[in-house]
Amino acid sequence: MAAQFMDVKQVAEYLNMSVTWVYKEAPKAGLTPYKFGRGRNAKIQFRASEIQMWIKQQRLG
Repeated sequence: MAAQFMDVKQVAEYLNMSVTWVYKEAPKAGLTPYKFGRGRNAKIQFRASEIQMWIKQQRLG
């Protein structure tokens, strides 16, 4: 079964954050980016299941 991935724009919309935040701050916040391809044509994507786990970890109290 293939893993479900989301591109940067999808992640930004899902988290209600900016695309810039996803590129710069998401890795610092604990979301692991995956790079597909090389050079200027490389695509950065995030695993959907990891995003959902990360959201659950952000709960307060």
